[in-house]
Amino acid sequence: MTRFEIERDETDILILGSGGAGLFAALHAAQSAAPGTRITLAVKGLIGKCGCTRMVQGGYNVALGGGDTVERHFMDTINGGKWLPNQDMAWRLCEQAVVRIRELENEVGCFFDRNPDGTLHQKAFAGQTADRTVHKGDLTGIEIISRLMEQVLARPVRKLQEHRAVGLVPTKDGASLAGVLFIDMRTGRFRFVRAKAVMMGTGGGPTMYKYHTPSGDKTMDGLAMALRVGLPLRDMEMVQFHPTGLLAGDYTRMTGTVLEEGLRGAGGQLLNARGERFMFDYDKRGERATRDVVSRGIYAEMRKNNDPTQVGMFISMGHLGPDNVRRKFAGMVKRCADSGFDLAAGKVEVVPTAHYFMGGVVVDPDTRTEMEGLYVAGEDAGGAHGSNRLGGNGVANSTVFGGIAGDVMAADIRRMSLRDPDETVLQAEIARACHPFSKKADKIQPLRNKLQEAMWEDVGVMRTGAGMQRGVKRVAGIRAELMEAGVDPSNLAFNLTWHDWLNMASLVEVSEVIARAGQVRENSRGAHFREDFPESGDLESSYFTLARKRGDDLTLTREQVQFTIVRPGETVLPAHEPETLVATQ
Repeated sequence: MTRFEIERDETDILILGSGGAGLFAALHAAQSAAPGTRITLAVKGLIGKCGCTRMVQGGYNVALGGGDTVERHFMDTINGGKWLPNQDMAWRLCEQAVVRIRELENEVGCFFDRNPDGTLHQKAFAGQTADRTVHKGDLTGIEIISRLMEQVLARPVRKLQEHRAVGLVPTKDGASLAGVLFIDMRTGRFRFVRAKAVMMGTGGGPTMYKYHTPSGDKTMDGLAMALRVGLPLRDMEMVQFHPTGLLAGDYTRMTGTVLEEGLRGAGGQLLNARGERFMFDYDKRGERATRDVVSRGIYAEMRKNNDPTQVGMFISMGHLGPDNVRRKFAGMVKRCADSGFDLAAGKVEVVPTAHYFMGGVVVDPDTRTEMEGLYVAGEDAGGAHGSNRLGGNGVANSTVFGGIAGDVMAADIRRMSLRDPDETVLQAEIARACHPFSKKADKIQPLRNKLQEAMWEDVGVMRTGAGMQRGVKRVAGIRAELMEAGVDPSNLAFNLTWHDWLNMASLVEVSEVIARAGQVRENSRGAHFREDFPESGDLESSYFTLARKRGDDLTLTREQVQFTIVRPGETVLPAHEPETLVATQ
């Protein structure tokens, strides 16, 4: 590859990713921008066929009455995030979810499940004090993404499919973003796209863990790119493990797939090897505790088990009536049946599975970053969830802030112009991507397996300082091995080994930050639990971790949480409001 083999392009608004954030940003930008505005949507896979939003099973959190309020939703989000969320972002999420769900229904065309009286059906999700999760059976994400895809495809939005973003390229002074470097996966050629405004919504995807829910192509590329241009990332230690990942064996990709939270919300029970219900030993809410608590409960029981033939614990639904379970959770029942399990009448083995990443780029409630021209929404953005995301808040977060980004970019570009890139950075990013061509061709998958084992064992559900230090060293060793692993450059069109290498490069870069941020947090909050620092610490003195990279130097600091709306020990709920609206089991 030479420095001249690069195609150059330009647009007004460039959107990276076609999940809930990316598609909503494209839709709102098309509605809000001045006539003639060029909008480009770039995606690593195919529009509407990839990403995490499509995989959402559970639903969409929104306060729609029946006693539920935006204030209650907000307090559940703050309490669930253990007082670490950016409160202005959390409020915006809860308030705008009400607007966005109506938009999804009435403008986008989504059909959600309803009660006999015609109102939207809302089910119970863990850690929430109201039944507020709107859904389409247990295939909510497919409904949302399919309808959004139809809307975006019907508009004059340019599509760059199978285009992998490999670098954010700033201006020479580093203050603004000039554009994004891509690999056209269909040809293997580089393409640089200048844009006035870029929204990054590439999704998280903590697939550096042995058990994980996202598809294998989700490899934290966005956060790795943000690191390399020196953007600050917050809460990077906060990896959410969904408690109930399907354990179907080592040789199937079904392992790690989520068995949705609605199962526990409906009364599903978690059982240990002796058939005993154990979650009440860990929390008074039992199976309806927040995801972090239930994950630790399952993990603790796994460590007690001495039977090498049984890795995980079990979820049981049969006591609710097999026919009832088959009717209410048809998708889940079929998924388990495909793997040889009877969810409706039997027991299914489950294990905590890396699911969602609360950490991300520091943004304001309008999705702006400190770099002019760059906006971030969805799982790439940090702040809204703090240390723990409530089930149902993820797709709400993506669609709410994706729409906001589309509107804000449409307004901001009226005062912006296209900017010239720092050609040195552009060439450095090309050289970085081409690095494996200078080495002898080797296998990449064994390195990914090693990384997944290291992160699961040393930086997983339960952590210690010594374990995370060991994890940092293991990740560094894997990075060194990756730098010596080569790729055959003879045919770069759909060269999946090359993209496996690039995936690993992103994963090791972000894995180091997760472990280093975990070392800096010397208490236990939400998804981050340290056995050597099990206490949560003083809530009034709450801090979040901040990671920033300058060249090869990674610095970690602590920043105080700003309680802009409510302080620990206080609430925004009226005094007469009950603690919960959810019927106890």
